[in-house]
Amino acid sequence: MRIYLIGILSGVMLAAAFTYVFAIPANSDYWRMEIYKRGGAAWTMDKTGHVGWRWMADPISDAPSPTKRAVAPPSAVKIRSERM
Repeated sequence: MRIYLIGILSGVMLAAAFTYVFAIPANSDYWRMEIYKRGGAAWTMDKTGHVGWRWMADPISDAPSPTKRAVAPPSAVKIRSERM
């Protein structure tokens, strides 16, 4: 029972550390300003004065896009092969 509780406590501490390191900074205005400075997003304000956040580029879809297959151009060097 004691090992089980130690494992649960370790998991909770690991989840808290992960949240503190990755999730909280991702939602801070410091990183949003860095993205804004590089031209990736813009601050917006509606008629009522609420400040918002908008990405300038469309998100990339996870689904594969239906594109044509790439065809390699023929080689510029002509190689002659002879049968022996």
